[in-house]
Amino acid sequence: MARKKALIMLIIAAVLWSTGGILIKNINQNAFVIAGTRSGIAACVIFIYLHKQKIKTYPTKNNLVGALLYMLMVVLYVIANKLTSAANAILLQFSAPIWVAILAKYFLNEDIKKQDLVAIILVISGLTIFFIENLSFTQVLGNSLAVLSGVALASVVICFKLTGSDSAITTTFLGNSLTFITCFIFVIKANFSYGDIINLMVLGIFQLGISYVVYSIAVQHVTAVEAILITVIEPILNPIWVFIFSGEKLTLNALMGGTIVVLTIVVRAIYNTKKSNLINNNTYN
Repeated sequence: MARKKALIMLIIAAVLWSTGGILIKNINQNAFVIAGTRSGIAACVIFIYLHKQKIKTYPTKNNLVGALLYMLMVVLYVIANKLTSAANAILLQFSAPIWVAILAKYFLNEDIKKQDLVAIILVISGLTIFFIENLSFTQVLGNSLAVLSGVALASVVICFKLTGSDSAITTTFLGNSLTFITCFIFVIKANFSYGDIINLMVLGIFQLGISYVVYSIAVQHVTAVEAILITVIEPILNPIWVFIFSGEKLTLNALMGGTIVVLTIVVRAIYNTKKSNLINNNTYN
């Protein structure tokens, strides 16, 4: 697969992920019910894909480790949202590019490039500006769990890179299944309205199911840092959908921070593409 196509697929995955905020706002259930039901539906979608592609779902050691990390990422993020502000949870989880850069050096032997380091600093700065008005540093436990969720997210990216696309999709299937099982006790006690069911179906099928199939395939054709940096557009798009469909206004800080993040990702992508083309041209010449 061409690198450009992989980058487009990563953007598609991030856009699908970003619809979570507006959909979750319309569901009258607690976070564990939403997380469990969404993952259960996503597991069914991913299983259908695995079956059609005749991909084996026998769990390996790497799959099981990745699935456990995936479940921790989802559950820790849900708990963090209950113990701290949504802004804190999102921002601290998306400290993930820092952890990816560190882990990629150790597990994948990918050296962090100067432009990657600059991009990470700018992205974290942009996200901080984006959420600055809603940040709070008093909820220590919630903030700590959000950071751990970011470490888990980074670890999932590394696992995907280590296992290959087919195995990464299997890991995602197992991770969603594990999340559903963990939250099952909350799910069976819930009373769902028709609106809840529709929103949960969209969340499970598109926001988590199809998105992770696309992401699992694309992540094999880019570096680990790229795999996480591109998807940082998710927390930026999330409140934009809420603004469009619910009328919640975006602040000046949100616009400034979002602009910094998006411009950083775009400029970095253009720079890397031009550099790659230059290397290819010199090779053929």
